[in-house]
Amino acid sequence: MSSPRLKSIERSTLWDRAYASLKAALLAGKYPPGERVVLRQVADDLGISLTPVRDAVNRLIAERVLERGGLGPAGAAIVPLLDEDQFSQLMTVRASLEPMAAAAAAAHATPAEIDAVEAFLVEMKRSVKENRTDHYLEAHYQFHFGLYAMCRMPIVQEIIESAWLRCAPTLTLALPENIPSLKRYASHVATIAALRRGDGAAAAAAIRADIESARQDIGQMLREKAARE
Repeated sequence: MSSPRLKSIERSTLWDRAYASLKAALLAGKYPPGERVVLRQVADDLGISLTPVRDAVNRLIAERVLERGGLGPAGAAIVPLLDEDQFSQLMTVRASLEPMAAAAAAAHATPAEIDAVEAFLVEMKRSVKENRTDHYLEAHYQFHFGLYAMCRMPIVQEIIESAWLRCAPTLTLALPENIPSLKRYASHVATIAALRRGDGAAAAAAIRADIESARQDIGQMLREKAARE
């Protein structure tokens, strides 16, 4: 039996914490497109009742992160697969904001903060060698959001997170071909180097290259999928 994808939580502020747990799992790519998020299973994984889970899922549906689906007393939601246009729009949002956040991070980051973000980059490479895709996705998410936390612009971070929430499951389409070769690893390395130099323009360029590479690769996959249907 597979291990739960969600960590159990204490029985306090359950609605907010169920929402946070689901959001973290989605951001880390733990729910691929097309997967059913069964409310009963989520409640069991978290060790709580159905009510706060249902409220959290309804919020994610209202935010268009999930789609309603599934019948029965427990209910379920569906992780949507974006079409090429939807994906491209979200990547446009990312390409506008994340380079700006990276540039700001270069101006504010301390050596200790950069070390902490670089540790996730090391974990990404280790995960590939050990063929641990779930660990790679978690480290990848932590790398990016550790970087954007250093920009000291919480409102910008919230908007970036919103775009990531909607596109993160579709980003997992690049896993089979691109994780083994660490296709975008060079952009991540260049980002860290730019942060250490305090070079905001270079940090922004590296993050933009990362995003545009993903846009191109996954956009092509979505285009080919649509042509086959």
